Parts: sequence; C-alpha cells; structure tokens
Amino acid sequence: MGLLDRFRGGAARGGGAGRAVSGGRDDARYLAEWVRTHTGVEGYLEPKTTVTDVTVVLIAADGEWTRRIVGERGAQRLAKDLRIPVYDVGKTGYPQRMRDYDARKRIERQRAFEAELRDL
Repeated sequence: MGLLDRFRGGAARGGGAGRAVSGGRDDARYLAEWVRTHTGVEGYLEPKTTVTDVTVVLIAADGEWTRRIVGERGAQRLAKDLRIPVYDVGKTGYPQRMRDYDARKRIERQRAFEAELRDL
C-alpha cells in the first residue's frame, strides 16, 4: 500500500459530493507535492468537527500554509508517509509564523487594492 492509497481510509461513503472532501487520492498527491516543494514543513492536525472530518494544516518555514481533510485513519499515517513532524493543534496551537504570513499577505492585498484605486 502506497502513500496515495493510505489516505483513502477517511473517505466518505456515497456520491460525488462526499468525494470532494474525502481526503482521497487527489488530496494525498497534493499534500505530498506541497511538502516536496516547500521547506521546513510541519503538520498540525485539527480535530473532527460536526462539519468536517480530521484535517491537517501543513505549514512551511516561511509561514505559508495549506489545509486538507485527511480523516482519522489518514491522520495516523501522515507523519510517517510524508516524513514530517505532525502536532496536535489542540495541544500546541498554530505557530506564530503562520499568523505572520497571513498578516503579510493581508498587507500585500491591501496595497494592491489601493494601487488599483489610484490607477482608476
């Protein structure tokens, strides 16, 4: 069983709508590629809620991040398969670099918006 097959355990049963949030093959490929193309990646597991299954937030050294649903069984294999440290966000919280990254992006969007207004 390979990396792409292992995330299938959390798959939702039923029609196409469930597949979109199942943590399936596409999500596993995406996560593996994201880890490969970013440095210093750590995973932060978010608990299951009434709306979503277990999710993981991958956070790179520069604070850039992405989130995907992995399901309970996929979460158990994540650290091993992606070879990254994975933390329980309920115990550790999110790292400051993630908040700093979001703040920088917000400032960049605001500046771009203001530049667009000046050009009108």
